[in-house]
Amino acid sequence: MSADTDAKLIYMANQIARFMETKPHAEGVEGIASHINDFWEPRMRLKFFALIDSGAAGFRPLVVEAAAKIRRPAMAA
Repeated sequence: MSADTDAKLIYMANQIARFMETKPHAEGVEGIASHINDFWEPRMRLKFFALIDSGAAGFRPLVVEAAAKIRRPAMAA
């Protein structure tokens, strides 16, 4: 994926986080994870984890914290 696609995915995750930051902390973390699990297809989640695992800059702290609760899809064969 391109840097453009990476930036868009980070932006999308951060949009969710900005909304969830208005909630109590634990509810916000759970809300981010639930939204990504429910609405992001496996390819998006694979890219999300590739960025998180590489330490990509730009994710809001709540997104990084929520990553532990997001389902990691199996690698494509």
